[in-house]
Formats: sequence, C-alpha cells, structure tokens
Amino acid sequence: MRPLRNGGGGRQQGNGNFGSIFDDVFGDIFSGGGGRGGRSGAQRGSDLKYILELTLEDAVRGTNPKIKIPTLVECMECLGSGAKKGTAPISCVQCGGMGQVTARQGFFSIQQACPRCRGTGKMISDPCGKCRGQGRVEEQKTLSVKVPGGVDTGNRIRLTGQGEAGANGGPAGDLYVEIHVRDHQIFTREEEHLYCEVPISFVDAALGGELEVPTLDGKVNLKIPKETQTGKLFRLRGKGVDVSKIRGGGIGDLYCRVTVETPVKLSKRQKELLQEFAGESDAKQSPKQTGWFDNVKRFVDTLTD
Repeated sequence: MRPLRNGGGGRQQGNGNFGSIFDDVFGDIFSGGGGRGGRSGAQRGSDLKYILELTLEDAVRGTNPKIKIPTLVECMECLGSGAKKGTAPISCVQCGGMGQVTARQGFFSIQQACPRCRGTGKMISDPCGKCRGQGRVEEQKTLSVKVPGGVDTGNRIRLTGQGEAGANGGPAGDLYVEIHVRDHQIFTREEEHLYCEVPISFVDAALGGELEVPTLDGKVNLKIPKETQTGKLFRLRGKGVDVSKIRGGGIGDLYCRVTVETPVKLSKRQKELLQEFAGESDAKQSPKQTGWFDNVKRFVDTLTD
C-alpha cells in the first residue's frame, strides 16, 4: 500500500471528474457528498487519493483490506467551531457577520470576502487549545475498503465523506482509493483475459503430449498436439477474470502460448541421435524454414538482376 496523497480542492474534484465503475455496486457510498455547508463561510473539505496495491489474485477474487490514512478531521473539543469550549465565535466587527464587504470603484460597487474574517463572518476571541482555532486536527483513520472481484489497475473506489473535514463546519471531502495491481510472475492480464507462456520440450512439440499448466483456480491438463510450433496459442475457456461485478461483462479466458525449448548440455549420444535425425530430415518436415530460404533466394536474385 502507498501513502495518502492529497487530491486537491474538494469542490473541483468532487463533481464528476472521478467517474467510477463502482457506482452501481456499492450504492450510497458512491453517492455525491459535495456542496457548500449551511453555515456562512463553510467550505467543503479536500478530496483525498490513496493508492491501494493488490496482488493479481486479490484483484481477480476481490478483497476487503483495511487502510490507514492521515487526514484532517473535525476537532471534537470545539466541535469544529475553533472557539474554546464554553465559548463561541462572535460576529466579525468589520462585516457585521455577513462575511462580505462592499468595495466601491467609481460608479461601481463590488462585493468581496471580508479580509478580516476571510469570509466566515465570525471571529474567534478565545481559540480552542486543541486545534488552535482551526476547527480541525490531524488524525490517522483506519478504514475498511470493499474491493469487488475483477478490478484492474486504474480503477477507483469512492468513499463519500472520508476525505478531509471541511473548514468552518463544512462537509467533508471524499476519499478515492485507486487500484494498482502488482506484476505477476506467471500471468499477464489484458482486460478480462489472462496470458501465460508455457515452455515445452522439443519431443513434446514434435510427438505431442500432455502437461499441467497453472490457472488462478489450480492446475489443469493441457493437451499438446503433435507438430506444435513455438508461439501457438491454446485457449482455456472460462479460466480468465470474472468482470461481471464491475462492468456487466462475463468471464474471460486464459491463453497459453507455448515456447519450444532447445535442449542444452547434450550428451555425446544425444548429439549423435540429433545428427542422425538431421541426416534423415527433408524439406517437407520444415516447411517454414524451406519457404523462408526460398523467399531469401528470390530476393537476392532480384538484387543481382
């Protein structure tokens, strides 16, 4: 898991720019949480972003991890007012509690935020000792995140109201949990499909055989037909990723790409057998190689004409 990163201004980022594929999955935790509070000068808190790293297995099957995030929360000593317990903010003497003042420029008058109270309309004569008049304090929160099966890198889950607390009693921002799936030692993923490379011996490729290949559900047997060439793809239906919980799709497939391995550290007898085999081979047994050399010969002939 990576540390929390501030997502910027809450009002700007909380109005649809974070479109989520999970809106229909988690119901009210994805409902909008923005807007300005009812109090004068109240401001919505900033949205936050958290990078959640998952294994491929957890991303495919779903998980419910707990995350810890540092954030600003409402001060419980003063209940967000910023004033010492037992006292209350007073109306600003400059704007009379309106939060705005009028500035005249010739024939025009312009309303702007009061510079003394910064638009809140309130002044704190005796600030809270815990938050020093800010109304918010730093705190580390532990949250449980429900991650549905099928997520992939770049997908985001929105937790409404779990961002920074708003200033002057405003509503809290949202927390966006962004998924990052770690690289896997065997599989690579493309949307709902999985891919892996399966090395096979020269003998199995030529004569055919059967071997076990891994899937996320366990091992399965894969039949290798005779005369299999390197790079051939074998499709295992339904052994990919189930994405039905996040975007209404189905279950993908697993594609196994075979790679024919050239034997190494041959014994003397093995070398002799291969030389005997090469001596008895003809062009029909290597059609691609024969075709390639024919194309090369024609190409060279055009250069010398």
